[in-house]
Amino acid sequence: MGYTEFAEFITNPGTLFALIAAVLVFATILTLTKPLMGGDSLDKRIKAVHVRREELRRKSREAIDNAHKPQNQRLRGDQGKGLYRNVVEKLNLQKLLEDPDLKDKLVQAGLRGQGPIFTFYFFRLASPFILWIGSGLYLSFINDFGLPGITRWSLIVGIGICGYYAPNIYLSNAAQKRRDSIMRAFPDALDLLLICVEAGMSIEAAFQKVSGEIGSNSIELAEELSQTTAELSYLQDRRQAYDNLARRTNHPGVKSVATALIQAERYGTPMGQALRVMAKENRDMRMAQAEKKAAALPAQLTVPMILFFLPVIFVVILGPAILTFPGL
Repeated sequence: MGYTEFAEFITNPGTLFALIAAVLVFATILTLTKPLMGGDSLDKRIKAVHVRREELRRKSREAIDNAHKPQNQRLRGDQGKGLYRNVVEKLNLQKLLEDPDLKDKLVQAGLRGQGPIFTFYFFRLASPFILWIGSGLYLSFINDFGLPGITRWSLIVGIGICGYYAPNIYLSNAAQKRRDSIMRAFPDALDLLLICVEAGMSIEAAFQKVSGEIGSNSIELAEELSQTTAELSYLQDRRQAYDNLARRTNHPGVKSVATALIQAERYGTPMGQALRVMAKENRDMRMAQAEKKAAALPAQLTVPMILFFLPVIFVVILGPAILTFPGL
């Protein structure tokens, strides 16, 4: 098969339709079988939280050791080396492409540590060139769609610019998906937390117990509660642990719960009463969100009904009349 025949085969609408159909079938199969193949996801995330707990413990010990050492002998953390880190450091991308909210965005998407930071800056640099070169090769040698030269180059430049924002879009989508998963199970977690606290458990033990029970509904929420338990155990300021939980989720419901827990510990008010009020508010918030989505369904179904339902109805109603019309 020559180059021309291969290009015609790739750009053939039938081939493109077959490829799109194959991708959709594969995605459907993957979505249906993912729950069966991902049974140990909770164990892996809880293991990552244990690693975070050991890191907090190590930092606490290092802080104690460093307090008794001279300045030039204090311990220094080893961030590790890698391709992304080397490229980012040599090109000084952290200053050239500085994003002050990057750490918060990564944490909200479930990405922790220094590795994701270097990966983000690397792909923010590389993705515009990758999309620019890929779109340029496709529009120049495979299929130009009959576009004039200036239009093709404008489209190529536009795709390259979109590549600069692609990592941020990915982070925003990942954070939103994670936040939705957390908030679907958060009211139930508050009910369990209330039961544990009223049964006489400490707030740390209650968080740990609820994280193990809620994992079947939301792995992300179980991970956050486990990390909060670790931070409550090893951080000097307990308020910082609650603030970190609110910052990682970035949701008003979690922020209000964190504020209520901080005030309960500061002023000595009953923890169970604060959790009961917050649980009711979050259940009402979840119900309001469900009602909002239900109210938006009629408007969203208008276009699918026009495109898919009405033509079938017209065929069913008018088909027999057309077939019996004289002269047909």
